[in-house]
Amino acid sequence: METVSGENNWKLTVRREADGITVLRAATPDSRAALPASLWGLPVTALGDHALAPGAEPVSGQKLIVTCGPGDAAWDNRQLRDLTLPPALERVGNYAFFNCSALTTLRLGDGVTGWGGGAIMNCRNLNTFFLDCTGKEGELLAYFAGELPGELDVTLRRSGETAARLIFPEYVEIYEENCPAHHFDYNIRGAGYGYHHCFYQKQLSFRVYDGLWQSMLGMEHDAACALRLAWWRLRYPAELAAPAAADYRAYLRAHAPAALAYLLSRRETGDLRRLLSEIEPDRDTLAAACALAREQRFAEAVAVLLEEQHRRFPAGFEKQFAL
Repeated sequence: METVSGENNWKLTVRREADGITVLRAATPDSRAALPASLWGLPVTALGDHALAPGAEPVSGQKLIVTCGPGDAAWDNRQLRDLTLPPALERVGNYAFFNCSALTTLRLGDGVTGWGGGAIMNCRNLNTFFLDCTGKEGELLAYFAGELPGELDVTLRRSGETAARLIFPEYVEIYEENCPAHHFDYNIRGAGYGYHHCFYQKQLSFRVYDGLWQSMLGMEHDAACALRLAWWRLRYPAELAAPAAADYRAYLRAHAPAALAYLLSRRETGDLRRLLSEIEPDRDTLAAACALAREQRFAEAVAVLLEEQHRRFPAGFEKQFAL
């Protein structure tokens, strides 16, 4: 069995095709891993059926070990949480990620156009995507939004830079037995159904996406999810119309303490400065945010918040006299 060095640890079973490599089986003990982009000078272009499914039966093919050091867990993908797919990947087989229950994050390009049946079945924790876009990302985004009803966090990147970050709220489809009528009633709960289905000819319309905002606020929804949705649309305003931007800004201003707490939890002072410029919180909200930043021992954020306090609410000299 051939052994080569790589960025992560993998046990692979592969098949050489005329124009690339098909990975038939891939197993890693790592929690974060990237499949090789190429092998023997050929790009990795396909994943076979059950390719990364834990417990999948062995198949015939060329065996290969890719290693960067000893693995700390079993080689069965049960610890795999963050996976990067090869940039030249085009096809994913049936049940390719079946039962990858720990997987939360998938990083891939929009060249993957063929998805087999049940490819992400039972990936119950999969909710975060980083898509490298070349203009074909709509079909891929529509696929994930249609397959996964939970809250999705999708970052669209162009030329290595973040172009947009979209939150798709959760929804739940429920069938309830109606005994007197001898049938089942179909109900949808949650504000996310429209977001997961705002695709036309498998293309996302930012206008339609933003147009769902007010209707979402008018129904039962997760306030924390709404806050994240509003913030990331303002932070990366791809095709964001002025009225929609005003609606998102108004929501963040009305929920300023929660918005500041969210940004402090991310520990990114650049985004914190941007949020402050968008919502201009009042004196009490700034003071509470300062106290929270001190509790978190986030000195850089304390400095940013104190600077904002001094800029907007200069104290001057407060004279005190005591007899």
